[in-house]
Amino acid sequence: MKHMPITNELFAQNRHNLAKHLKPSSLAVLHSNDVMPTNADGTMPFRQNSDLFYLSGIDQEESVLLLFPDARNPKMKEVLFIRETNEHILVWEGYKLTKEQAQETSGIRTVFWTHEFESVLNTLIAEAEHVYLNSNEHIRAVVEVETRDARFIKCMKVRYPLHQYIRLAPIMHHLRAVKSDAEIALMRQACQITERTFLRVLKFIKPGVMEYEVEAELYHEFLRNRSKGPAYQPIIASGANACILHYVDNNNECKDGELVLMDFGAEYANYASDLTRTVPVNGKFTKRQRDVYESVLRVMKAATQMLVPGNTLDQYHSFVGTVMENELIRLELLNESDVRNQDPKKPLYKKYFMHGTSHHLGLDVHDVGDKYRAFEPGMVFTCEPGIYIREEGIGIRLENDILVTKSSPVDLMENIPLEVEDIENLMQQ
Repeated sequence: MKHMPITNELFAQNRHNLAKHLKPSSLAVLHSNDVMPTNADGTMPFRQNSDLFYLSGIDQEESVLLLFPDARNPKMKEVLFIRETNEHILVWEGYKLTKEQAQETSGIRTVFWTHEFESVLNTLIAEAEHVYLNSNEHIRAVVEVETRDARFIKCMKVRYPLHQYIRLAPIMHHLRAVKSDAEIALMRQACQITERTFLRVLKFIKPGVMEYEVEAELYHEFLRNRSKGPAYQPIIASGANACILHYVDNNNECKDGELVLMDFGAEYANYASDLTRTVPVNGKFTKRQRDVYESVLRVMKAATQMLVPGNTLDQYHSFVGTVMENELIRLELLNESDVRNQDPKKPLYKKYFMHGTSHHLGLDVHDVGDKYRAFEPGMVFTCEPGIYIREEGIGIRLENDILVTKSSPVDLMENIPLEVEDIENLMQQ
């Protein structure tokens, strides 16, 4: 791991919170993600299953977590299975976690090797009435590859057909939506790395620089600050490319007089940050660029103040839509009369602002959570309005990460330059 050690109290508390939501005589099983192949004998970088990491802190492939709060044997209430190092693995991949290291990381005292999982499960399941199994139920997920969890679900229903199987995902979504102080501290660290990275690229950007050169600066600063890299694929979109919401080619030249939209964020200890800034390539906004930028900024500031307990995403987005309509009228992109007579099901502002303003943020950049659940202290949301004028080749989005508290929203990126004057001054130094 590149990040500093995390106290296992975080993961122990997460397991305790989960246990309170399980039915009596219930056993929950979570698997690590697979190591995904590329071609020939290549593999993609490993990314741990977020739920398993949340409950154990284990960031290694072929790991299994078994939770059985009502187990008759106290030692079997929490059981971790990890991959055993052998001579071949040691030569080609290096050391894997020892049992002692896994205990220290997770706070789980009972640790077996993964190859012992079947026999342990077969013993414990005789005591269980309910079995909670995990799956990816994110509403935006497109799952075309069979996961380790999915294979296990099929196997369990064949081997133990008379048990009652229950979805674990809704409980995990509920728990993970509200961050603990320890999680918020990790997210702040990710945001601080992102801050350093933005200040670096702000001084690097100039006419003639390639988008991929800006992207390279991101990776350099991420890695030198103990991040494994970006929390998601960075967007470096100059000129009209900024009107493509998920533009990731990053292969064009940043030209004099254009804007460059940068959407990136460092991960730290698997926790994500998510920033967007749009800056002038030559360091100076034109009048039109500035007018659009300040409209987006006003929407962002108004939206941020609505990230408070009791609000909901639907109410929030409805409010933001009204604020955006006023700004688009101000920019003469919409007509006030047309807006007054529009079909409420097809708001006109969607032509220039077609995506949502906020999403949950945490172990995943589009983190899990119930869209109908009222905002609560400890939730973290992005705030990312934008205006995209394709006919003018202008796309501007601004984004910070906001913590909901009992009082006012807390901007985890409050130190990252946002005002026009600050951006221009830093770029011209």
